[in-house]
Amino acid sequence: MAIIARYMDITGLGEGLGTDSSAVLASFGDRDAVSGWALDSVAKCVKTGIVTGRDNGRIAPLDSITRAEAAIMMRRLLISSGLINK
Repeated sequence: MAIIARYMDITGLGEGLGTDSSAVLASFGDRDAVSGWALDSVAKCVKTGIVTGRDNGRIAPLDSITRAEAAIMMRRLLISSGLINK
């Protein structure tokens, strides 16, 4: 998610978000598992809708993601950034 947050900054999507990471991640049961250095990046991804978490109310920061999940996140990033159409 840190890499996606960097791309958000490059495309302009991450500008001016002003994330309060604890408030943004409050709905996830495993929010305490997110490393301190990644908190702002994860919060940016969640706040913009690029990342929605797993179906069991977890952000799952320690889990591997599938190719399908990576493709969905990249598609959401490109659409939200205005680089591709829906």
